[in-house]
Order: sequence, then C-alpha cells, then structure tokens
Amino acid sequence: MTDIHAYEGAPEAEFGDYVALLKPRVMSLVVFTAMVGLLVAPVDVHPFIAFCAVLFIALGGGASGALNMWYDADIDAVMLRTRNRPIPSGRVTRDEALAIGIGLSGLAVMMLGLVANWFAAGFLAFTIFFYAVVYTIWLKRWTPQNIVIGGAAGAFPPMIGWACATGGISIESLLMFALIFFWTPPHFWALALFMKEDYHKAGVPMLTVTHGRATTRRHIFAYTLVLAPFAIWLGLTSIGGPLYLTVSVVLNALFIRGGWQILRRDEDAAIADGYAVEKRVFRLSLMYLFLHFLALLAQDWVGTW
Repeated sequence: MTDIHAYEGAPEAEFGDYVALLKPRVMSLVVFTAMVGLLVAPVDVHPFIAFCAVLFIALGGGASGALNMWYDADIDAVMLRTRNRPIPSGRVTRDEALAIGIGLSGLAVMMLGLVANWFAAGFLAFTIFFYAVVYTIWLKRWTPQNIVIGGAAGAFPPMIGWACATGGISIESLLMFALIFFWTPPHFWALALFMKEDYHKAGVPMLTVTHGRATTRRHIFAYTLVLAPFAIWLGLTSIGGPLYLTVSVVLNALFIRGGWQILRRDEDAAIADGYAVEKRVFRLSLMYLFLHFLALLAQDWVGTW
C-alpha cells in the first residue's frame, strides 16, 4: 500500500481536519445507538456515568474511523466522495492518523472500564479491532460480502451501551444488534448502486462491482425481507411496546416497498432519471434506523410514565 504523507505546500491541518479523521457522521450513529442501548436497559445508571460511558464509546468509534482512514488512504485518494478527506488531501499524514487511532483506542477502552465495567470495555476493544482489522484490513478488499460481515462492527454499539448498564448481554441487546446488522447491507448497497464507478476505480470488491447491479438489486430486496422480522420481534421484548411496534411496522412496510421498487427497476430507466429511486431508498434507510431507535427511547419514556 502506497504511503501517503502531507506533501510540501499542502494546507496546514486545522482542528476540523482531526475531527474529520474520526468520521463524525459515523460517530453520531455510534453515539445515538449506544445511548439508546444504555438508556432502555432495565438498570438505572447515574447520569454522569451514562454521559461518560457514551463519550468513551464515541471516542472508540472515532478511533476506529482514524484507523480506517490510515489504512484506506490509498483508495480514499481515488474515490470521488473520499478524496478530500484529511489524508488524501495532504493535510494530515498517515503516521498522525495511526497514532491518533491507537492512542484514542487505548484511552477509550481504559476509561470505559473505569467508569462503567470491564465487560463493556472489552466489548469496545473487540469492536475497534473488528472494524479496523477484520473489516478494513481484511474483508473490505477481499470479498463482496465485506459490508455483510463487516456490518457487525456498526451493530455492536447498542450492545456496548446495554453492557455498560447491565454488565452483560440479553435478547434485547442481541435484537438491537440484529436490527443494525441486517439493515447495513441494503443501506450500503443502495448507495453502491449509484456510486459503482467509485468502488470500481478503487478496486473495492463491492457487490455492484463483482456481481453487477441486477444481483445487487435482488440482494437489497432479500435483506429488507430478512430485516423486518427482527425489527418487529424487538417490539415484543421488554423494551418494546405498541408505540415501537407501530413505528416498526410502518417503516418496514416502506423499506420493503423501496426494496421491491429497486428490484423491479430497469437499469436504463435508473440511468435516465439519475438513480432517483435508489437515492430515495438510501435516504429512507437513514431515517429507518434513526426512527427505530428513537421509537425505543419514546417507548421507554411512555413506559416510565
């Protein structure tokens, strides 16, 4: 892998560049789902401890992002949507990114163990390792199933939040994991349908590159069907209820409908309208996950009252 360093005359790194290194948009999802996992757990946690726990989980997520950018700097420089990231643009060196990633990883795991419990800290350490090594270094460049298997890294945060409160794992936390795990492939493959050339140029074996768009469309629809039972099952557990179930049924009906529309699309028609349907389903997928976890919070609040 080509080593990329800040070139002579490159703009000097600013604070925002180091924040960008931590993938703040991805971190926001980590923070939100981890917070929900912690708050809906059946154990009361002191607000200060809860705040610190979520903060250190967020730092762990940011550390994973920095390690991902460190290793993927070569392909980030090729892809249109990533070439302005701090390392390809020359504002931050790969060595800096590696040091920040390792340093924040150690800090996040150690502090989470001290403020919450060591089971949750070990879980966070495993998640960082899974994302940085199993997904980024191994799966991403090796198999079109990279998103499927690697999606586990993004599905662990609510389990970590739950573990911060309870010190363990339960059916509720496993179903929150399943909700994100089975949501990840249709979410990213919908994006890949209208970003195929980026992955092709970078040599990333995304499903659209290795098997084509028609196969990707079938996989998207199949995963929306697999996802729905797990999402609704969560509503039948101790953290679910009628409010969550109503939201989940509506969202899954819309998501399955979107998957069906993608499946039925003719590629020429998709090109003609600029992948309008695929982009709409991708935006729906963002709201799908956010509203499911928001509904869990709302259900917990209603249950408390």
